[in-house]
Amino acid sequence: MNDKVVIITGSTSGIGKATALAFAKRGAKVVISGRREEEGIQVVNEIHSIGAEAIFIKTDVTSEDSAKALVFQTLETFGHLDYAFNNAGFMPPQATISEQSLIGFKDVFNVNVYGVFLSMKYEIPAMVKNGGGAIVNNSSVAGIIGMTGMCSYVASKHAVIGLTRSSALEWVQYGVRINAVCPAVIQTDLYDRFVSDNESARDYLLSLHPIGRIGQPPEVAEAVVWLCSDQASFVIGHAMIVDGGFTVF
Repeated sequence: MNDKVVIITGSTSGIGKATALAFAKRGAKVVISGRREEEGIQVVNEIHSIGAEAIFIKTDVTSEDSAKALVFQTLETFGHLDYAFNNAGFMPPQATISEQSLIGFKDVFNVNVYGVFLSMKYEIPAMVKNGGGAIVNNSSVAGIIGMTGMCSYVASKHAVIGLTRSSALEWVQYGVRINAVCPAVIQTDLYDRFVSDNESARDYLLSLHPIGRIGQPPEVAEAVVWLCSDQASFVIGHAMIVDGGFTVF
């Protein structure tokens, strides 16, 4: 992936950061984006320390102007765009549908669905102009199955897969491959804050994974990199499950 350029939204930590490092180790030029500038700069410095190129662009994927500027600044800096991982997402507190407010429901969709839509809206034309490319959208096992107390999140992640598949059909003829990944529970900062000292919560989440452990960010990152690579050249509109057996039950 030498000299390839990749945008990764929500890449200041967790799966996004791990994916940024995975691309960088393969020689790609990485655009780190997110709302947390200090953390984003730290990721850029980490990539520079391994001899790869990276920049940080502060981005709010719920803003069309911001999503457009992310791609524009990428092209200004590197001249082209080859890959994108639309990873930025939001998980709300648990609530049944009768407890869920309309504002809260919209907040989830603003990031998880509209953010993916806006990102692809500007990434795709840049890739077409460059002769093609590959996009991976971050869905979830919640995009494959139902879950109690998570109606807005589950609906949003199902929508991501719908966006992925429809867009894949629209743009494959122009050389742009679009796929998705569907992780189960991954050990990120969010997971660590959620379980904290709650042993019962930790045990419950662990029990959902037949592999007997929680997933690690680099394991999702490797799936994303593969889907973008030439090795996945015949993979179109696929929602790749990376879940340690979560959805096998």
